Amino acid sequence: MTKVNDAVQLGQLIRQRRKAAGLTLKDAAAMSGVGVRFLSELERGKPTSQIGLTIHVMQLFGLELFVETRG
Repeated sequence: MTKVNDAVQLGQLIRQRRKAAGLTLKDAAAMSGVGVRFLSELERGKPTSQIGLTIHVMQLFGLELFVETRG
């Protein structure tokens, strides 16, 4: 499990998974039903990415989102 502190770290994880799968941005965007621009911005850590689409893309690459209470 990896702790993600910001949008940039999340984007880096998504990019790593996409590249490990051997997919181009164009192919990955088509598979997930999002635009290339959205996926590119997500991978670069754009902080205003839509959470629903972000979770959808994460699931495509086998990533899950967990929320944990601090403390």
